[in-house]
Amino acid sequence: MTVYDFEKYAVPGSRAHLVGIGGVSMSPLAEVLKGMGITISGSDMNDGAAVKHLRSLGIDVKIGHRAENIDGADYIIRTAAVHDDNPEIAEARKREIPVFERTQAWGSMMRNYKNALCISGTHGKTTTTSMATHILTEAKRDPTVMIGGTLPLLNSGYRVGNGDTIVMESCEYYNSFLSFFPTVAVILNIDADHLDFFKDLDDIKKSFRTFARLVPPDGCVVANADDRNTMEALSKLERKLITFGFSEKADIRGINVVLSERGSEFDVLYKGGVYAHIRLRVPGRHNVLNALAATVAAIVLDIPAGAVERALYEFTGAGRRFEYKGKYRGAEVFDDYAHHPRELRELLAAAKSLGYKRIVCAFQPHTYTRTKALFDDFVRELKAADKVFLAEIYAAREDNEVGIYSKDLAKEIDGAVCCESFKDMENKLAEIASDGDIILTVGAGDIYRVGEALVKRKD
Repeated sequence: MTVYDFEKYAVPGSRAHLVGIGGVSMSPLAEVLKGMGITISGSDMNDGAAVKHLRSLGIDVKIGHRAENIDGADYIIRTAAVHDDNPEIAEARKREIPVFERTQAWGSMMRNYKNALCISGTHGKTTTTSMATHILTEAKRDPTVMIGGTLPLLNSGYRVGNGDTIVMESCEYYNSFLSFFPTVAVILNIDADHLDFFKDLDDIKKSFRTFARLVPPDGCVVANADDRNTMEALSKLERKLITFGFSEKADIRGINVVLSERGSEFDVLYKGGVYAHIRLRVPGRHNVLNALAATVAAIVLDIPAGAVERALYEFTGAGRRFEYKGKYRGAEVFDDYAHHPRELRELLAAAKSLGYKRIVCAFQPHTYTRTKALFDDFVRELKAADKVFLAEIYAAREDNEVGIYSKDLAKEIDGAVCCESFKDMENKLAEIASDGDIILTVGAGDIYRVGEALVKRKD
């Protein structure tokens, strides 16, 4: 198959057709390309808010995928969910029209920015990217932003700015972030995940090491000194490396940490003195670490401490990251995207610190391969909740070829209840909800619907 150079095609006056244009990372890409003088068309299966917005900008968007949609296109850009059997992709191959992945396009876009801040890690990417967005906005850097979730500040997961800085949530799955060109690469942590793609933990470390080496000689890698896997991956990196953490081995440290029911406070120790005093309104020690990472990135980008302090105090969380949904019979309902055992551990520890009488966890496992590979870890972490309800495994991109079910988890967790449907789960939660409970709907699938339905109940 012919390999094409995206930058040779993405020039003013060219025409790009985006397949899956309404996607969370595709719609902002369409805007950025349009701003470069490129004529944009696209297609999507759903006529949602993103499609309506793109049409308001004069972009022609067709609903449904058909071969004739690509007429006139010089090249095609597709989202990761679109495969070679898609009629538009098949037609492009037939006509020998170049087809690019969205990560190739975003990577190319980064070359147009003086500062490309790419935030990676197995856990915490969305929150840290959101925190960095708050900081860059407060510092009036007018950033372009791409986040894998919704940020209330933006009322979306992206922003197209006119400044010289782009901040991107950078995912390792399928080595996507290896198409990027970071000037500042943040690595929050490295853990065993996405084992349907990576062979093992060493393979994951290799991917992150390669990502770090994408940083140019005058750039910087920001990494978690307290995460052993990260430090092992970055040994002998031969790039400028600034580490953060709580331990004395970190270059920039979080000290005097005080955790409270609704947030935390800490000082950032930098070059022997206090660079900033951070006050957070999101709970948990893991969010202190996320904020510390965002702060170090701000230091690298020469952002004043005052802007960091103000921005992080105003940050109240990203969508589906300990997101408050409401109350039902005195129980407070929150939703969280946690779908890995380590994320569950951090979430339940944060909930435990808030002083609720009982922690009720409604969990939807995400993908069969992850549930199978990390089965014992999921069991161990879920036991930290006082009551566990399990939805069926969210298949996402998979078929159940490994023979794993939520009932297998339930057998190992005392009192755990498997639910036949979301309505069944909602009813069971309604039966037990009482004043002083925290009910957490947890998972990367569509489990959030349960919490939203629960708080709307009138009974």
